[in-house]
Amino acid sequence: MLTQSHTIGEIGNGRAAAILLARHGAKVALVDFNVNWAKETKRMIDEEGGVSEVIQADVTSEESCKAAVEKTVALWGALHILVNIVGVGGALGDATAIDLKAWDRDMRINLTSMVLMSRYAIPEMRKAGRGSIVNMSSVSGLLGGNPSLLYPTTKGAIIQMTRAMASHHGQENIRVNCVAPGMVYTPMTRGRGMTDEMRRARINQNLMKKEGTAWDVGYAILFLSSKEAKWITGLIMPVDGGTTAGRADRPALKADTLAEAVTSKL
Repeated sequence: MLTQSHTIGEIGNGRAAAILLARHGAKVALVDFNVNWAKETKRMIDEEGGVSEVIQADVTSEESCKAAVEKTVALWGALHILVNIVGVGGALGDATAIDLKAWDRDMRINLTSMVLMSRYAIPEMRKAGRGSIVNMSSVSGLLGGNPSLLYPTTKGAIIQMTRAMASHHGQENIRVNCVAPGMVYTPMTRGRGMTDEMRRARINQNLMKKEGTAWDVGYAILFLSSKEAKWITGLIMPVDGGTTAGRADRPALKADTLAEAVTSKL
């Protein structure tokens, strides 16, 4: 079961994850407010012989989340995987300027929606004797420094929520992990008006000096959802080309030069 966020005809994180899960045999419930986006994902999955169904839902509504889970179980008899991926860039501004109505709305989209979906998915996972939840955060939740207040706040909260949920449900054989993408170029990123100059600057922030794609994020979600990750829970997995590991351009002596300098003093 996957709550989505993407653009028609292009590959965003949600669409990539859905396609990869279907390729590996999962029956995927494509939960989206905009059914046209979800139908496009279903078309792509259908072309590859995968199994998926579109379920319209407003993930900020508890009743809608409950109904989405019920429809999924009615379709296939059980629910084993939940990928919470819906999110928006959200309201802009610092604490002195942000519109509080927009703050409340976007907090509910980015954060509360994951609680609501999990509230109804977890009981079904208990019945099945196992489950895997993957929440979508961002390196902004690890590093901060985002020009807006709302986005890194919600992404940081998702990280701590993931750890708490992993603690709550580990003994029930329900794993909860988190993917934190870095500077991935997706339709949502492009749609926010990113220039080529800004794009190059983002690429230079990671150690590999390469740009990630939605497929990189999708494969991380696929792994954490899989049986191969059966002993992994509470993990916050950066998918960021090394952005959170440090800076490649930080001035420093090379290791061999430093070793020679230390040896000469002995």
